[in-house]
Amino acid sequence: MQPSGGLYQVRLVALLSMNFGILFFDRNSLNFIMPFVKPDLGLSNTQVGLTSSALSFAWALSALVVGAAADRSGRRKAYLVAATIAFSLCSFLSGLATSFLVLLGSRLLMGLADGGIAPISQSITALAVSPQRRGLAMGVMQNFGSNLLGSFAAPVLLVAFATAYGWHGAFYLAGIPGLISAFLIWRFIQEPAAVVILTPERRQTLGARLREIFAHRNIPICCCIASLLVGYLVICWTFAPLFLTQVRGYTPRQMGWLMGTLGISATFGSFVVSGLSDRIGRKPVVVFTCFLGLILPLGALFYHGSIWILAVTFFFGWAVNGAFPLFMATIPSETVNANHMTTAMAIIMGAGEVIGGVFAPGLAGLAADAAGLAAAIWILMGLCFVAGVLAVGLQETAPACLKRSTVPALI
Repeated sequence: MQPSGGLYQVRLVALLSMNFGILFFDRNSLNFIMPFVKPDLGLSNTQVGLTSSALSFAWALSALVVGAAADRSGRRKAYLVAATIAFSLCSFLSGLATSFLVLLGSRLLMGLADGGIAPISQSITALAVSPQRRGLAMGVMQNFGSNLLGSFAAPVLLVAFATAYGWHGAFYLAGIPGLISAFLIWRFIQEPAAVVILTPERRQTLGARLREIFAHRNIPICCCIASLLVGYLVICWTFAPLFLTQVRGYTPRQMGWLMGTLGISATFGSFVVSGLSDRIGRKPVVVFTCFLGLILPLGALFYHGSIWILAVTFFFGWAVNGAFPLFMATIPSETVNANHMTTAMAIIMGAGEVIGGVFAPGLAGLAADAAGLAAAIWILMGLCFVAGVLAVGLQETAPACLKRSTVPALI
């Protein structure tokens, strides 16, 4: 099937990116207003980590179940609209929390609503966009809206809102935008026709699909990288605001702007990092950005000069976020066949959420309670370094690079 027209591709990526951005605005909200929530509810660092772990566990479970169901049915658009409505309706629950258990339960429900959105959105993007622009499109889809809204706008707006009106009300900002986004997706996005054509694969059992998916070396490597770097992101989101305010002595407003720098970095990186991978390859970009991620925790721990220089350090260190669409979506979509891509993406995202999102923040919380909040920042460096080493084992999948490798040399 030929990809849809250029204008439709731009509209599709823009809508899916906006939708994912609204989702991440809500997902990240608790992390950025945790300096307000923690003392009010009397939470320990371990409990802070468990709130992130709960959402990640539910997210991973939902991603695999919903992603596999979307592959079997071929109705990716319908599943996406339903999931968007569900997370919008759940977005108010965290604001009702009056205890740790209520907060924990609300994050579990949010994760169940959110999980299927990323793999379904990326599979729709992969099927609709021309291969020459696939890396850029999938990078913008996953990183532009999520970081513009979830990592930049969220800390700035939510901290200001919580300061002025209290943290409960700060959770209510994503409900209506999510419902509007669901309507726009239903109205303006087409069901990918390629899924309708490839019907025989839908009758495969989940076990058969998994065996075929894991026969490719890239899939287990991407699962391992996702586990490490999701841990990096979630630990940073969860404990960096506390470290910056409680250890480094920054005000909540200064912390909000420093964390907002991450959103600016990832928004910029959604074009640069993913677009660069279309030209020079997925593998070198993933390797380089993993090691570049080391400078963020180093700056947080050891730099004591101008806050502006620290913000620049955060900006470049967070370039590792630009690699997420590559190992979570683009590389697996180019490794397995079209009828398996949503399942493959859901497996990688699910592995990242379970291992990196569930266990990492809980362990970081235990380390922070035992040795201080700096322990959580030290963990970030180890995760980034190991991910960079593993990325060396990836097999290249970028169409432009594969085409160059098959062109015979001129003598």
